[in-house]
Amino acid sequence: MSAHRNRINHVLVVDDIYDNLILIESILEDEGYRINLATDGFSALATIEQDPPDLVLLDVMMPEMHGYEVTRRIRQNEKLSYIPILLVTAHDQTSAVEGLDAGADDFIRKPFDTDELLARVRSLLRLKHSIDEREEMLRQREDFVSRLTHDLRIPLVAADRMLHLFLQEAYCPLSDDMKEAVGVVIRNNQNLLQMVNTLLEVYRHEAGQKKLTLVPCDVKEICQEIVQELNPLAWEKELAIVLLSPANPESKDEPIQILADRLELRRVFSNLLGNAIKFTDQGSINVSIVKAPPKDKTLSSKDWVAISVRDTGSGIPPEDQAVIFERFRQGRNRRADSGLGLYLTRRIVEAHQGFITVESKVGQGSVFTVYLPANP
Repeated sequence: MSAHRNRINHVLVVDDIYDNLILIESILEDEGYRINLATDGFSALATIEQDPPDLVLLDVMMPEMHGYEVTRRIRQNEKLSYIPILLVTAHDQTSAVEGLDAGADDFIRKPFDTDELLARVRSLLRLKHSIDEREEMLRQREDFVSRLTHDLRIPLVAADRMLHLFLQEAYCPLSDDMKEAVGVVIRNNQNLLQMVNTLLEVYRHEAGQKKLTLVPCDVKEICQEIVQELNPLAWEKELAIVLLSPANPESKDEPIQILADRLELRRVFSNLLGNAIKFTDQGSINVSIVKAPPKDKTLSSKDWVAISVRDTGSGIPPEDQAVIFERFRQGRNRRADSGLGLYLTRRIVEAHQGFITVESKVGQGSVFTVYLPANP
């Protein structure tokens, strides 16, 4: 709070009539605000890009670009943090409604009362500072979690190596009971390490620090590798993982290529297949890879590769399907994890210009399908 109280508030005033600009400038300067002036929408947008203000006081009726369009463009600029917009209008209630719908926060009618203008400016600046402080707290919290996660990973990796040495009797002979106990600790430690790694990857993607190394990848080859690696987990539950062949037998050995980061793609399929094993107690898990357009007709102009993981597990309720790819959204199943795995999967798929869908019926199973652009 103190940082904002000590800072001089910056207000941009936009009006095509110079006398109006001078009037508002004199009113606001008496309150100690730093004022910038713009006489049209284009120069206002350029000023906002170069020196974002704490508040924009914007006239509605201007030539070339009216205040509604300026408002819309400010709100559409994702690079800008939140900036309150106070519209100044000489029109009726309908005009105010249109401005608020465009993204403005408040409005005042001409001719305005000085005290009312100052009260509305103070109110919007309080809102601006409140939102800025909340966002700063979120940034600090996420930075703390990211650093903590990174620091946690080091002792977990060290513990994993030490526990394996104990299991191999590198220090002393172990009884069968002791080996079993150490094995349980290893599995728990690895589960915790996997959660930490997932959380770390999530923050790397969200912070824009994750750089993809795109190379041509054979999707079938990657899926075969993941199936081989996870088969032992499936066999423990007496499940079969079936990698389905393409519908056209002649194309069975042809690679299906996409441009992707191979390690990130492995993470996606490993997560989907691992979830299928976790939530399936009987039946089978089928993995299919085909070149097929998505059901959404607007996307059919591209060549797409569809990779589906179908299980015969417990299924997902409709209300959970709507939020299952969101951050920290856990399913209601008692075996649900932290809620980060599918969120990270979606982030990776979207980073590859693709998307992921889910279809499920409770008690019958689920189908997760990843759509990725085919490599031309």
